[in-house]
Amino acid sequence: MSRVTKKASSVCTDSPLSMSEVCRKMTLMRQILTSCFGPNGRLKQVHNNVGGHVLTTSTSTSLLQAVSSSEPLLKLITASILNHLSRFSDCGLYTGILCFSLIDHVQKSGLRPSVAIKINKQLLEVCTSFLNQEDCGCKVNVDFNSCQSLMTLARSVISSKPACVLTEGEQQHISMLAVHAFLLTVPCGDTPGSPDRVRLGRTVTVSIEGQFVLDSAVFPGLLVNVPDMQLHPTDSERTRRGPGPFRLALFTVSLSGDLSEFGEGSLEVHCGAPDPEDLILDELLKLGEQAVTDQVEVFMCQRVIHPVLQHYLWRHGVLVVERLGIALIQPIVQMTGAQAVALYQTPIPPEAYGQVKGCCVRTVGSRKMLHLLPPGEPAPAVCTMVLCHRNDTMLNELKAACQRAEHVLRLTLRDPVALLGGGCTETHMAAYINNKGTTEAAEAAVSLGVSQSQYLLGLNGFCSSLETVALALEHDGGTGLVDLTYAHHWSVPQGEAIHSGTVLQGEGLQPGDGGEVPATCGCGLVERSGRPGPELEWTPLNTRYPLRPAPLVVGKDTTPQLRVLDSFTAKLNALQVAVEMANVVLDIRYVIQDVN
Repeated sequence: MSRVTKKASSVCTDSPLSMSEVCRKMTLMRQILTSCFGPNGRLKQVHNNVGGHVLTTSTSTSLLQAVSSSEPLLKLITASILNHLSRFSDCGLYTGILCFSLIDHVQKSGLRPSVAIKINKQLLEVCTSFLNQEDCGCKVNVDFNSCQSLMTLARSVISSKPACVLTEGEQQHISMLAVHAFLLTVPCGDTPGSPDRVRLGRTVTVSIEGQFVLDSAVFPGLLVNVPDMQLHPTDSERTRRGPGPFRLALFTVSLSGDLSEFGEGSLEVHCGAPDPEDLILDELLKLGEQAVTDQVEVFMCQRVIHPVLQHYLWRHGVLVVERLGIALIQPIVQMTGAQAVALYQTPIPPEAYGQVKGCCVRTVGSRKMLHLLPPGEPAPAVCTMVLCHRNDTMLNELKAACQRAEHVLRLTLRDPVALLGGGCTETHMAAYINNKGTTEAAEAAVSLGVSQSQYLLGLNGFCSSLETVALALEHDGGTGLVDLTYAHHWSVPQGEAIHSGTVLQGEGLQPGDGGEVPATCGCGLVERSGRPGPELEWTPLNTRYPLRPAPLVVGKDTTPQLRVLDSFTAKLNALQVAVEMANVVLDIRYVIQDVN
């Protein structure tokens, strides 16, 4: 009997977006992502109802991996966001908010999905073309002769993670460390043998709980955790010797001498034959003799080293480190040029040895760590970032934020430009598209095979979705405005009268509702006062003011200090993923589920 019960037929759902339960789940997911967005985003706690680990985060990667859903459409959107994050590390929340907003506007507008898909595709091409223009008003150049733009990029990523719980000074310190680590891993010259290619180094992160954030630091080379029991008295003398380079041997095979390392099976030992463990120990001692003969001064193993072999190496002045773990093998290989040896029954080939410039024992918090200094060029630089924080939750968020910041900085090597942050790119781009689309509505409608009213309806939904992303940055009851001169985003706190400029009243904003307009826009590029030209005028976001002009391009040599920058490469891909995934969801007519 192959089955206890008869196999049930698959369930086919027609027009899933028309079902109230599906819409409710998608609205809930959109609210979760929106409430996490930006530096003032709200934290989420994810836990299992039977106990276990409690996750506190506002990071899209951690949140989407921890939250499960039975709804196929949500699984599809979540998978696309996580795939984007696996490649670019940033703009995950942006992708989700924009995708859900596009779907929501199509449903509310009454546009047929097929019409909305064609309009979205055309407007996505307009956005992509606009962002790739040399004179795009949303882009700024990343100057590698100065660390300022790199610092702003790193700080924008780190400050957008409120679960890190950092003060202004701590944010500045961690941002400086992220830039320092990034610069250490960028080689000064071309890769030997491949002059047209650059081989980047690696940053290894060490987390220390219970220390002050300002105790965090970056060290060139590798810090290896070495328990006190592994530090032989001769090691202190060994680490005080003169400058290297020192020869290093690295093993990934266990050197413990245990027979269990050979796998399962039976072992027959004839009467009078030598003990197998003695034979293995002889092989290990031969390995040690070769290491001493070849003047190896640092002997490292991923697993366990037999105590007799350790004592032999220590007696000959060799620094021994065991139980490295698999995570450190590749960084050591990359830094030292060593080849990881996976056998001890054969002699060590000469090309398997690596080099370190020097080594010393450092005390980092409550740990004693062995500091291996890199041999220098032409080997790729490897550095260690030591991150400290008060508890484990904050430390995990800080570690993830620094890794994302490093990835964002690396993306600038390919495209040395950045986009304005603080919602200004979204409002500027929405104003550009709205102006261009309104002007060319008749021609665009004919080319897409839709009516002009349908095109304008789709255009309005697309622009509103972009502005919704900027509105998601506000979580404290304030008002989002856009100025009519440059189309930048201005976040107005709640509860104070406006002292300068003119706010044109519109839907969602009544007299007395707005607070004081800040001195600069969201990205910091446009100042409220002290600039040439007429006084700025603003209108609330997601209102279509009839006299809004085409946004002016702000020059790259302006004096205001940029406060927030976003990764150009990550946000451009996020925009494409959001629009394409919204189109895929809108195009789904049937969902077929196997319920067995």
